[in-house]
Amino acid sequence: MNPIQSVLITGANAGLGREAARQLALQKGVEKIILGCRNLEKAKAAQKALEAETGRKIFEILILDVSNKTSVRNAVASLSAPVDAVILNAGGTGGRTPNALTEDGVTHIFAANVLGHVVLVDELLERQLVTSTVLYAGSEAARGIPKMGVAKPDMVTSSEVEFTAIADGRKFGPKADPLDIYGTIKLTGAMWMASMARKHPHIRFVTMSPGGTTGTNGMDDLPLLKKIFFKYIGSTLMPIFGMMHSVETGAKRYVDGLLNPKFESGHFYASRAGSPTGPVVDQTIIDPSLGNQDAQDNANRAVHQFA
Repeated sequence: MNPIQSVLITGANAGLGREAARQLALQKGVEKIILGCRNLEKAKAAQKALEAETGRKIFEILILDVSNKTSVRNAVASLSAPVDAVILNAGGTGGRTPNALTEDGVTHIFAANVLGHVVLVDELLERQLVTSTVLYAGSEAARGIPKMGVAKPDMVTSSEVEFTAIADGRKFGPKADPLDIYGTIKLTGAMWMASMARKHPHIRFVTMSPGGTTGTNGMDDLPLLKKIFFKYIGSTLMPIFGMMHSVETGAKRYVDGLLNPKFESGHFYASRAGSPTGPVVDQTIIDPSLGNQDAQDNANRAVHQFA
Protein backbone atom coordinates (compact mmCIF):
# COMPACT_ATOMS: atom_id res chain seq x y z
CA MET A 1 0.00 0.00 0.00
CA ASN A 2 1.25 3.47 -0.88
CA PRO A 3 2.23 5.67 2.09
CA ILE A 4 -0.53 8.16 2.80
CA GLN A 5 0.69 11.74 2.75
CA SER A 6 -2.47 13.62 1.73
CA VAL A 7 -6.09 13.07 2.78
CA LEU A 8 -9.42 14.63 1.80
CA ILE A 9 -12.14 14.43 4.47
CA THR A 10 -15.80 15.26 3.82
CA GLY A 11 -17.79 16.85 6.63
CA ALA A 12 -14.52 18.00 8.18
CA ASN A 13 -15.43 21.15 10.11
CA ALA A 14 -16.97 19.39 13.12
CA GLY A 15 -17.43 16.09 14.92
CA LEU A 16 -15.78 12.96 13.59
CA GLY A 17 -14.42 14.61 10.45
CA ARG A 18 -12.68 17.37 12.36
CA GLU A 19 -11.29 14.96 14.95
CA ALA A 20 -10.01 12.64 12.22
CA ALA A 21 -8.22 15.62 10.66
CA ARG A 22 -6.62 16.42 14.02
CA GLN A 23 -5.45 12.87 14.61
CA LEU A 24 -4.12 12.47 11.07
CA ALA A 25 -2.11 15.68 11.39
CA LEU A 26 -0.23 14.04 14.26
CA GLN A 27 0.67 11.00 12.16
CA LYS A 28 4.18 10.77 10.77
CA GLY A 29 4.26 11.30 7.01
CA VAL A 30 0.90 13.08 6.62
CA GLU A 31 1.68 16.39 4.94
CA LYS A 32 -1.66 17.69 3.64
CA ILE A 33 -5.23 17.44 4.89
CA ILE A 34 -8.06 18.88 2.83
CA LEU A 35 -11.10 19.88 4.85
CA GLY A 36 -14.17 19.25 2.70
CA CYS A 37 -16.90 21.52 4.09
CA ARG A 38 -20.16 23.14 2.97
CA ASN A 39 -19.69 26.43 4.77
CA LEU A 40 -16.59 28.59 4.24
CA GLU A 41 -16.84 30.45 7.54
CA LYS A 42 -17.09 27.22 9.55
CA ALA A 43 -14.29 25.70 7.49
CA LYS A 44 -11.97 28.63 8.24
CA ALA A 45 -12.76 28.40 11.95
CA ALA A 46 -11.98 24.67 11.94
CA GLN A 47 -8.76 25.26 9.99
CA LYS A 48 -7.57 27.89 12.46
CA ALA A 49 -8.40 25.72 15.47
CA LEU A 50 -6.74 22.65 13.99
CA GLU A 51 -3.57 24.59 13.24
CA ALA A 52 -3.47 25.78 16.85
CA GLU A 53 -4.15 22.31 18.27
CA THR A 54 -1.64 20.45 16.13
CA GLY A 55 1.00 23.14 15.54
CA ARG A 56 0.89 22.34 11.83
CA LYS A 57 -0.23 24.46 8.88
CA ILE A 58 -1.12 21.58 6.59
CA PHE A 59 -4.88 22.11 6.38
CA GLU A 60 -6.53 23.29 3.18
CA ILE A 61 -10.19 24.05 2.54
CA LEU A 62 -12.34 22.58 -0.21
CA ILE A 63 -15.94 23.75 -0.41
CA LEU A 64 -18.25 20.89 -1.29
CA ASP A 65 -21.75 19.81 -0.37
CA VAL A 66 -22.13 16.06 -0.80
CA SER A 67 -25.90 16.41 -1.12
CA ASN A 68 -25.38 18.39 -4.35
CA LYS A 69 -23.77 16.68 -7.36
CA THR A 70 -22.80 19.96 -9.02
CA SER A 71 -21.03 21.11 -5.87
CA VAL A 72 -19.11 17.82 -5.72
CA ARG A 73 -18.04 18.00 -9.37
CA ASN A 74 -16.97 21.62 -9.04
CA ALA A 75 -14.93 20.76 -5.96
CA VAL A 76 -13.09 17.92 -7.70
CA ALA A 77 -12.45 20.11 -10.75
CA SER A 78 -10.74 22.64 -8.48
CA LEU A 79 -8.21 20.15 -7.09
CA SER A 80 -4.71 20.93 -8.30
CA ALA A 81 -3.09 17.61 -7.37
CA PRO A 82 -4.09 14.03 -6.49
CA VAL A 83 -4.73 12.94 -2.91
CA ASP A 84 -3.62 9.62 -1.49
CA ALA A 85 -6.79 8.97 0.49
CA VAL A 86 -10.36 10.10 1.01
CA ILE A 87 -12.53 9.73 4.11
CA LEU A 88 -16.21 9.77 3.13
CA ASN A 89 -17.43 10.99 6.50
CA ALA A 90 -20.28 13.43 5.75
CA GLY A 91 -23.81 12.12 6.20
CA GLY A 92 -26.30 12.19 9.04
CA THR A 93 -30.04 11.78 9.12
CA GLY A 94 -30.87 13.96 6.14
CA GLY A 95 -31.82 17.36 7.51
CA ARG A 96 -35.34 18.49 8.33
CA THR A 97 -36.82 16.84 5.24
CA PRO A 98 -34.90 13.54 5.03
CA ASN A 99 -37.45 11.77 2.85
CA ALA A 100 -38.07 14.62 0.39
CA LEU A 101 -36.60 14.09 -3.06
CA THR A 102 -33.70 16.05 -4.48
CA GLU A 103 -33.65 17.15 -8.12
CA ASP A 104 -31.72 13.93 -8.81
CA GLY A 105 -34.65 11.82 -7.66
CA VAL A 106 -33.19 10.46 -4.42
CA THR A 107 -34.10 11.29 -0.84
CA HIS A 108 -32.12 13.94 1.00
CA ILE A 109 -30.84 11.35 3.47
CA PHE A 110 -29.63 9.12 0.62
CA ALA A 111 -27.97 12.04 -1.18
CA ALA A 112 -26.04 13.05 1.95
CA ASN A 113 -24.91 9.55 2.92
CA VAL A 114 -24.37 7.81 -0.41
CA LEU A 115 -25.02 9.55 -3.72
CA GLY A 116 -22.72 12.54 -3.17
CA HIS A 117 -19.90 10.22 -2.18
CA VAL A 118 -20.54 8.01 -5.21
CA VAL A 119 -20.16 11.04 -7.46
CA LEU A 120 -17.09 12.21 -5.56
CA VAL A 121 -15.33 8.86 -5.91
CA ASP A 122 -16.27 8.53 -9.59
CA GLU A 123 -14.90 11.99 -10.34
CA LEU A 124 -11.68 11.35 -8.43
CA LEU A 125 -11.14 8.03 -10.20
CA GLU A 126 -11.91 9.41 -13.64
CA ARG A 127 -9.43 12.26 -13.18
CA GLN A 128 -6.87 10.00 -11.48
CA LEU A 129 -6.99 12.17 -8.37
CA VAL A 130 -6.95 9.44 -5.71
CA THR A 131 -3.98 7.09 -5.50
CA SER A 132 -4.39 4.77 -2.52
CA THR A 133 -7.46 4.46 -0.29
CA VAL A 134 -11.15 5.34 -0.08
CA LEU A 135 -12.69 4.94 3.38
CA TYR A 136 -16.47 5.14 3.82
CA ALA A 137 -18.12 5.83 7.18
CA GLY A 138 -20.23 2.77 7.79
CA SER A 139 -22.61 2.10 10.66
CA GLU A 140 -23.60 -0.82 12.85
CA ALA A 141 -27.15 0.19 11.92
CA ALA A 142 -26.45 -1.49 8.54
CA ARG A 143 -26.67 -4.87 10.31
CA GLY A 144 -29.09 -3.73 13.04
CA ILE A 145 -28.51 -2.79 16.68
CA PRO A 146 -31.41 -4.43 18.57
CA LYS A 147 -30.26 -3.10 21.98
CA MET A 148 -30.67 0.45 20.63
CA GLY A 149 -34.00 -0.25 18.92
CA VAL A 150 -32.50 -0.28 15.42
CA ALA A 151 -33.83 -3.23 13.43
CA LYS A 152 -31.77 -5.19 10.91
CA PRO A 153 -32.49 -3.77 7.43
CA ASP A 154 -35.45 -5.57 5.89
CA MET A 155 -33.99 -6.69 2.57
CA VAL A 156 -36.25 -8.98 0.55
CA THR A 157 -34.29 -9.66 -2.65
CA SER A 158 -31.24 -7.34 -2.55
CA SER A 159 -31.95 -6.78 -6.22
CA GLU A 160 -31.07 -3.67 -8.21
CA VAL A 161 -34.77 -2.76 -8.08
CA GLU A 162 -34.81 -2.98 -4.29
CA PHE A 163 -31.66 -0.87 -3.90
CA THR A 164 -33.17 1.69 -6.30
CA ALA A 165 -36.27 1.83 -4.09
CA ILE A 166 -34.01 2.55 -1.11
CA ALA A 167 -32.40 5.44 -2.99
CA ASP A 168 -35.64 7.11 -4.03
CA GLY A 169 -37.50 6.27 -0.82
CA ARG A 170 -40.18 4.01 -2.31
CA LYS A 171 -39.13 1.14 -0.04
CA PHE A 172 -40.16 3.04 3.07
CA GLY A 173 -43.65 3.92 4.22
CA PRO A 174 -44.58 7.34 5.62
CA LYS A 175 -44.27 6.05 9.19
CA ALA A 176 -40.90 4.36 8.79
CA ASP A 177 -38.42 4.88 11.62
CA PRO A 178 -35.68 7.33 10.55
CA LEU A 179 -32.98 5.16 12.12
CA ASP A 180 -34.20 2.09 10.22
CA ILE A 181 -34.07 4.10 6.99
CA TYR A 182 -30.58 5.29 7.91
CA GLY A 183 -29.41 1.72 8.53
CA THR A 184 -30.70 0.52 5.17
CA ILE A 185 -29.01 3.42 3.40
CA LYS A 186 -25.72 2.72 5.19
CA LEU A 187 -26.05 -0.91 4.11
CA THR A 188 -26.37 0.29 0.50
CA GLY A 189 -23.21 2.36 0.91
CA ALA A 190 -21.24 -0.59 2.31
CA MET A 191 -22.38 -2.83 -0.55
CA TRP A 192 -21.45 -0.17 -3.14
CA MET A 193 -17.98 0.08 -1.61
CA ALA A 194 -17.46 -3.69 -1.76
CA SER A 195 -18.44 -3.73 -5.42
CA MET A 196 -16.10 -0.83 -6.20
CA ALA A 197 -13.22 -2.71 -4.56
CA ARG A 198 -13.54 -5.48 -7.13
CA LYS A 199 -13.96 -3.11 -10.06
CA HIS A 200 -10.96 -0.94 -9.09
CA PRO A 201 -8.39 -3.30 -7.54
CA HIS A 202 -5.63 -0.67 -7.65
CA ILE A 203 -7.51 1.36 -4.99
CA ARG A 204 -8.27 0.13 -1.47
CA PHE A 205 -11.96 0.53 -0.54
CA VAL A 206 -12.65 0.11 3.19
CA THR A 207 -15.95 0.64 5.00
CA MET A 208 -15.30 1.49 8.65
CA SER A 209 -17.95 2.35 11.20
CA PRO A 210 -16.94 5.00 13.75
CA GLY A 211 -19.33 3.25 16.15
CA GLY A 212 -21.82 4.82 18.50
CA THR A 213 -20.25 8.20 19.09
CA THR A 214 -21.23 10.93 21.54
CA GLY A 215 -21.13 14.61 20.67
CA THR A 216 -21.72 14.31 16.91
CA ASN A 217 -24.22 16.25 14.83
CA GLY A 218 -25.70 13.20 13.13
CA MET A 219 -28.77 13.05 15.37
CA ASP A 220 -29.70 16.73 15.21
CA ASP A 221 -32.47 16.24 12.68
CA LEU A 222 -34.18 13.23 14.23
CA PRO A 223 -37.75 13.62 15.54
CA LEU A 224 -37.71 15.56 18.80
CA LEU A 225 -38.08 12.64 21.24
CA LYS A 226 -35.43 10.52 19.50
CA LYS A 227 -33.12 13.53 19.30
CA ILE A 228 -33.48 14.20 23.02
CA PHE A 229 -32.83 10.56 23.85
CA PHE A 230 -29.85 9.88 21.58
CA LYS A 231 -28.14 13.26 21.80
CA TYR A 232 -28.73 14.23 25.41
CA ILE A 233 -30.04 11.43 27.62
CA GLY A 234 -28.43 8.61 25.65
CA SER A 235 -25.07 10.32 25.36
CA THR A 236 -24.92 10.42 29.16
CA LEU A 237 -26.24 6.94 29.93
CA MET A 238 -25.11 4.87 26.95
CA PRO A 239 -21.34 5.23 27.55
CA ILE A 240 -21.89 3.81 31.05
CA PHE A 241 -23.36 0.66 29.48
CA GLY A 242 -20.76 0.50 26.70
CA MET A 243 -23.20 1.57 24.00
CA MET A 244 -21.41 4.79 23.01
CA HIS A 245 -17.84 6.05 23.02
CA SER A 246 -16.05 9.36 22.48
CA VAL A 247 -15.53 11.24 19.23
CA GLU A 248 -11.81 10.62 19.69
CA THR A 249 -12.38 6.85 19.75
CA GLY A 250 -14.71 6.97 16.74
CA ALA A 251 -12.27 9.05 14.68
CA LYS A 252 -9.41 6.73 15.60
CA ARG A 253 -11.29 3.96 13.83
CA TYR A 254 -11.10 6.05 10.65
CA VAL A 255 -7.38 6.64 11.12
CA ASP A 256 -6.71 2.96 11.79
CA GLY A 257 -8.79 1.92 8.79
CA LEU A 258 -6.85 4.31 6.61
CA LEU A 259 -3.33 3.55 7.80
CA ASN A 260 -3.39 -0.08 8.92
CA PRO A 261 -3.15 -2.51 5.97
CA LYS A 262 -4.79 -5.30 7.98
CA PHE A 263 -8.11 -3.70 7.05
CA GLU A 264 -8.72 -5.24 3.64
CA SER A 265 -10.23 -3.71 0.54
CA GLY A 266 -13.87 -4.57 -0.05
CA HIS A 267 -14.59 -5.34 3.60
CA PHE A 268 -16.95 -3.68 6.09
CA TYR A 269 -15.60 -3.29 9.62
CA ALA A 270 -17.68 -2.39 12.65
CA SER A 271 -18.27 -3.46 16.25
CA ARG A 272 -18.95 -7.01 17.31
CA ALA A 273 -22.53 -8.28 17.42
CA GLY A 274 -24.75 -6.73 20.05
CA SER A 275 -22.93 -3.43 20.48
CA PRO A 276 -21.89 -0.31 18.56
CA THR A 277 -18.61 -0.02 20.52
CA GLY A 278 -15.52 -2.08 21.27
CA PRO A 279 -13.14 -3.86 18.88
CA VAL A 280 -14.06 -3.93 15.20
CA VAL A 281 -14.54 -7.10 13.17
CA ASP A 282 -15.34 -7.97 9.58
CA GLN A 283 -19.14 -7.77 9.48
CA THR A 284 -19.54 -10.82 7.25
CA ILE A 285 -18.80 -12.80 10.42
CA ILE A 286 -22.07 -11.43 11.82
CA ASP A 287 -24.06 -11.28 8.57
CA PRO A 288 -22.69 -13.44 5.72
CA SER A 289 -25.12 -11.79 3.27
CA LEU A 290 -22.87 -8.73 3.34
CA GLY A 291 -20.40 -10.74 1.27
CA ASN A 292 -22.91 -11.51 -1.50
CA GLN A 293 -21.20 -10.17 -4.62
CA ASP A 294 -24.38 -10.15 -6.70
CA ALA A 295 -26.07 -7.96 -4.09
CA GLN A 296 -23.01 -5.71 -3.93
CA ASP A 297 -23.09 -5.21 -7.70
CA ASN A 298 -26.85 -4.62 -7.60
CA ALA A 299 -26.28 -1.82 -5.09
CA ASN A 300 -23.54 -0.35 -7.28
CA ARG A 301 -25.71 -0.37 -10.40
CA ALA A 302 -28.63 1.11 -8.49
CA VAL A 303 -26.71 4.07 -7.07
CA HIS A 304 -25.11 4.77 -10.44
CA GLN A 305 -28.54 5.20 -12.00
CA PHE A 306 -28.64 8.53 -10.17
CA ALA A 307 -24.96 9.48 -10.48
